[in-house]
Amino acid sequence: MSEPNTTDVEKRPVTHPSSSEPSVSHDDALFDTPDAHIGVKKVEAAAKVYRGRTKWFLYLGIAFASYIYSLDGTTTWTYLSWAQSSFGKHSLIASIQVAQAIIIAVGKPIVAKLADVTSRPVAYSSVLFFYVIGYIVIASANKTNHLAGGIVVYAMGYTGLQVLTSIIVADITSLQYRGLVQGLTSAPFILNAFVSAFISESVLGPTFSGWRWGYGMFAILVPVALAPLIITLFWAEHAAYKRGYLEREKSIPITEKIKRAIIDTDALGLILLSAGVALLLLPLTLANNAKGKWHNASMIAMIVLGPIFLIAFGIYEWKFSPKPLAPGRFLRNPSVVIASLIGFFDFVSFYLTYTYLYSFVYITQPNWSVRQLTYFANTQSVALTVFAIMAGVIMRFTHRYKWLLVFGLTVRLAGVGMMIHSRGARGGAAELVINQVIQGFGGGIASLTTGVGSQASVPHRDVAIVTAIVLLVTEIGGVVGNAIAGAIWSNTMPGQLRKHLPFLSDEEVSTLFGSIITVGTYAEGSPERTGAIAAYDEVMKRMLIAAVVIAVIPLVLSFFMPNWYLGEVQNAVTEKNIAGEKEEAVNAKEGRKESEA
Repeated sequence: MSEPNTTDVEKRPVTHPSSSEPSVSHDDALFDTPDAHIGVKKVEAAAKVYRGRTKWFLYLGIAFASYIYSLDGTTTWTYLSWAQSSFGKHSLIASIQVAQAIIIAVGKPIVAKLADVTSRPVAYSSVLFFYVIGYIVIASANKTNHLAGGIVVYAMGYTGLQVLTSIIVADITSLQYRGLVQGLTSAPFILNAFVSAFISESVLGPTFSGWRWGYGMFAILVPVALAPLIITLFWAEHAAYKRGYLEREKSIPITEKIKRAIIDTDALGLILLSAGVALLLLPLTLANNAKGKWHNASMIAMIVLGPIFLIAFGIYEWKFSPKPLAPGRFLRNPSVVIASLIGFFDFVSFYLTYTYLYSFVYITQPNWSVRQLTYFANTQSVALTVFAIMAGVIMRFTHRYKWLLVFGLTVRLAGVGMMIHSRGARGGAAELVINQVIQGFGGGIASLTTGVGSQASVPHRDVAIVTAIVLLVTEIGGVVGNAIAGAIWSNTMPGQLRKHLPFLSDEEVSTLFGSIITVGTYAEGSPERTGAIAAYDEVMKRMLIAAVVIAVIPLVLSFFMPNWYLGEVQNAVTEKNIAGEKEEAVNAKEGRKESEA
């Protein structure tokens, strides 16, 4: 292949003769994909009709969607401990979160494919449906099984809203502003970190019994918040048809539509993947409560079948899938592969420290109110948001992201390591909070830069699915982290409680293990509370050591991440803007900038 000229230089990462940065193969096959799906064509056509007020309606719609996603994320997760404790099943939190995380992971490519093969507003409408139904089921649950079922349904809506917002931002922004706008969509976390504390305290009340309303109110709030964005997106598509930017699709039978949808979403591949991950990881959190524990036939069957399903998934994707979830061109793309692996290991480390953090701090900091606990729980989210926005500003002016990524992961590793000393009773409140800020500092930079880097490396027609794949692998890391945390908790906490509370009966220890509310009834300084704190402290130490070791891996991987130029185009590998049009002048300008660098 001939040497690229200055007008296509943004198709490769910036390297210099003395640079040790890896180069990216500029094989045309890497970008050789079929024509864009109708959903991509619709969004490019819609970009041509947004003017003045309509563009602001779009921005406001995104803002409302981002706000409700943030308010949900900063409030409802705190209710799970109380909901499970009210059923006497606090120890099963990790199991529910693993199931939720599996849906959150595998749901992303489903929603991304739906957005591509139909349209963005249709995908948002589907997300809304799952959101509402899920929260209605959760709010009316009267046992753990019902609660878990509602959370699984709701998770499909929650994950869809997350990935669609990322996709919409990628649709409407050039690379140089991508990081900043992505960061700004998380800005509501700053406000809601404080607002949510008052909401949680008001909802739970002194008896912690109001968790049903805490979940249920979102069945009302989410439709109201998403309506402006869905209406605006539908209007833009209608206007694009009316002005001749889009041609009407030929009518086909419903059976053909269903067949196409199954093929386009790689439904069988997703079923094999989700089944394999679930069967492999759920036993880690369920075995301790099962009859016979690891000798239980169900646990053995899941451990055996999990790898079989994952192997079947690999073979099916490699040999048989008409439209595989991860086509070969993605697996040959270093930006996509490295970004996915960084996200995976970072989330394993994060969830090892975070799965039981709320319960842990509730026990070890008896003087903290529900409001203060919620403030603490949201500290890292605020830091993630603030420093992600700052990273977006830096990327806007430097047009680079790689060394920001390396810096962010270094800071994050330091923050996780510092938690070993400051955990629970061994550190003051200020030290606990500072550690969360440090982790958020590094994590905010890392998550933003990996997302932008992976999106920059593919054409617009692949942006939605690549965004979903990176988030899918990242979320599977969260599943693994949750499962490991649950396994450590379930297999070590009962023994630690017996060790530090030898004067209690097995029944009393079992009650303490099953409910943080019961532990919280013991007065500060009492033998029971002191022993419980010591047990929680020892278990958290083991989780943190594992988290530190795993956090080294993404830092090492970051040195191999390609460093694409972030210019005025939609992505770094084609010559098109956000409307899908050629931008020769823009490309020439970017080429000159990179040559000068």
